Amino acid sequence: MTELSPRLSALAEAYGVATEFWDWQGRHVQVSAETVGAALAALGVQVADEADVEAALAEVDRRPWTRVLPPVVVTVQGRRPEVPVHVAEGVRFEARVVLEDGHVHEVGTLEGDGRPRATRELDGVTVVRVPLDLGEDLPLGWHTVEVAAGRNVRRMPLVVTPARLELPEVLAEQDSQSWGLMTQLYAMRSDESWGIGDLADLGDAGAWAAGLGADFVLVNPLHAAEPVPPIEPSPYLPTSRRFVNPLYIRVEDVPEVAYLSAAERQLVEWHADDAKRYLDLDLIERDAVWMAKEAALRMIFRQRRSLRRARAFHAFVEREGQGLVDYATWCALSQVHGTWWRSWPEELQDPRGAAVEAFREKNADEVEFHCWLQWILDDQLARVQRDLVDTGMSIGLISDLAVGVHPDGADAWGLGDALARGVTVGAPADQYNQLGQDWSQPPWRPDKLAELGYAPYRDMVRAALRDSGGLRVDHVIGLFRLWWIPQGRKPFEGTYVRYDHEATIGILLLEAHRAGAVVVGEDLGTVEPWVRDYLRDRGVMGTSILWFERDWEGDGGLLEPQEWRELCLATVTTHDLPPTAGYLEGVHVELRHRLGLLDRSLEEEQAADAASRDEVLGDLRRRGLLREGAPVPEQVEALHAFLTRTPAKLLGVSVSDLAGDKRVINQPGTDEEYPNWRVPLAGPEGHAVRLEELFTWRSARRLARTVDQGH
Repeated sequence: MTELSPRLSALAEAYGVATEFWDWQGRHVQVSAETVGAALAALGVQVADEADVEAALAEVDRRPWTRVLPPVVVTVQGRRPEVPVHVAEGVRFEARVVLEDGHVHEVGTLEGDGRPRATRELDGVTVVRVPLDLGEDLPLGWHTVEVAAGRNVRRMPLVVTPARLELPEVLAEQDSQSWGLMTQLYAMRSDESWGIGDLADLGDAGAWAAGLGADFVLVNPLHAAEPVPPIEPSPYLPTSRRFVNPLYIRVEDVPEVAYLSAAERQLVEWHADDAKRYLDLDLIERDAVWMAKEAALRMIFRQRRSLRRARAFHAFVEREGQGLVDYATWCALSQVHGTWWRSWPEELQDPRGAAVEAFREKNADEVEFHCWLQWILDDQLARVQRDLVDTGMSIGLISDLAVGVHPDGADAWGLGDALARGVTVGAPADQYNQLGQDWSQPPWRPDKLAELGYAPYRDMVRAALRDSGGLRVDHVIGLFRLWWIPQGRKPFEGTYVRYDHEATIGILLLEAHRAGAVVVGEDLGTVEPWVRDYLRDRGVMGTSILWFERDWEGDGGLLEPQEWRELCLATVTTHDLPPTAGYLEGVHVELRHRLGLLDRSLEEEQAADAASRDEVLGDLRRRGLLREGAPVPEQVEALHAFLTRTPAKLLGVSVSDLAGDKRVINQPGTDEEYPNWRVPLAGPEGHAVRLEELFTWRSARRLARTVDQGH
């Protein structure tokens, strides 16, 4: 490992690249010069030698003085934002804020006269830094600062965000709790599903849960996947986080089905029967299901639309703008050239190039088809949320936002250099993955996000919240810092890169406030202590998993229920663990052993795992929640009953636990070694279970009532 020079360390700090950190065991780790250099290269800074380092440091110092305004300012309502304006000495300029609603907030006329202000000689010109005080009465929203000197006008986005995201009324009351379902939608199938769970199934499951007192349904990311096989099974490795996977469309619910001829209807039924054959298989068959569903949808797409529907479609395309056009164009290009856009002809790798524009014009119908699919999804998602609220849920749908996107997907193509090249996102070593993890996703570039005024990030968050009452942010710590791994290196050879969390969290809260939504941050794993305090103070809920809630700063013992966080989603399990019945039987240990993921013997791991489980179950018996010798189903109920004794505002119940499923949904650290994200919902014996059957089970209703009656 090459040691860092002091000047390279200073450059890394200027760009938010960590040169040291403390690992999960509390050990101090020094990052190598090679890793730091690779991270800087991904930020557009080449440092082959010390001369490069000195030149880059000089540019960091010089750059702000070359700009009249910074790229963007994100502030908090009630705070007095001060914007540095750089003008030539003696230049008079006018400043104002154009509010989002068009009203103008005048700042006044100022002069760069050098009075106790910082100055700098730049290319023979004396530049003055004038602090522009915008006041403290600016409303929430996306505004624009304008600075005019003569005919020259410079503009800068100004984002005013809430200091705190307040809870909805149902949760704001003291000692209030709400519970809801957590589900992998693709796995939750009904007799009417085309081989995979869809939005109609989501609505039906929510209506059933609402009848038992549930207030929300938290669903896995519904982000868009590839439009052609092979389709990536992981909902956490999408092609786009802004758009939705057409696999989740319920074909029969598209209004234009009404205009099909008898022969066309028969063809749709034939495609449906073909897809439903896959309901009887042990694994989800996305590729085959999509081939059947796509054929039916293309037939429906060609039907006439009423004037009302045609205008609604046009309004949707206008609202989504260039982002939708780029996504649909990538889908159309993928039909011809495959989904790995970096293998396309070079002229098609630039979404703003003439070749892409020519392709779009020539294939306008195909581009429109993919826009239409997103419109149908938007309509069906909105209907699900309306129906959930109408059935009595106070929150309704809680969407899930993945950490990143596929490196060869639509976002990676359409967003250009807003995403870093040459590095991937992952996680450092921890107690569960001691070699670290590489998620193969390109990270946001913090500098480019700022230059773009955070517009791509805002559009993504806004889309995720549009038809939801809440948003779960996977790996919310990534809004503060992300683990960047240089290509070709092992996961543990990465380093952290910091983001402007005041901006990323602030924009998230602004969009959630406007949507009237709650925000849940998945804050598990290696987390700096102050981060959880910051999220709590700004109204972002955390995530608490029963098995991991211990006094980590003390003796490591189990937390008393009253010591749990109030502002959190509390659950017994998560998608990276087996369903609770499987966890209680240790299936995860056996699976990790079979896959070679253990760093100690099977016997040692089983003993440690059993001791941890026995400690929890013993605590339940001590509290009178569990009788001695109780079978696994009663243990599952007791674990959920314990959650109701905590102050947690939200309680989540996995649909897999309702079914008594035991199979692992996702085994971290694996790819093809295990069928991650392809396991359908099953019962205790491993046989597939349909929603209609699950709704009749007394055991499912009993578990739901356990959390409902507990509070």
